Amino acid sequence: MKQALITLEKGTVIQLELFEQDAPGTVANFEKLANSGFYNGLTFQRVVRDFVAQGGCPEGTGRGGTDKIPCETQNNPHKHVRGALSMAHFGPGTGSCQFFICYDTFDYLDGWHTVFGRVTAGMEHVDALKRGDVMKEITVM
Repeated sequence: MKQALITLEKGTVIQLELFEQDAPGTVANFEKLANSGFYNGLTFQRVVRDFVAQGGCPEGTGRGGTDKIPCETQNNPHKHVRGALSMAHFGPGTGSCQFFICYDTFDYLDGWHTVFGRVTAGMEHVDALKRGDVMKEITVM
């Protein structure tokens, strides 16, 4: 199983497990972007307490993106629970580079957004995120 690290500019690290078997295209896209340095210096542009922390927009506005990828929700057993890593989008098939981490359970997102990983360590750093916090880098191993 692939692992990833989100290293924040302030020095804290969020560890992730990626669900390559259940969302192979989404994980491959995330890995390609991360390991090419795409996320380096980008921010968490949307942090809504008790909902999600969203990052990865190249414009910092929540509207930017890269090549579109299909949703992988069918037969994906993973749910939007605390610590879930999911692909943000404006509608089915419009996900690209923005992702979010859930602060709680949101079953109405299940089947709509692709859960492609989960936080395995550092959830306290997710809890401490503020809008504009910078990702120094994301690496996938």
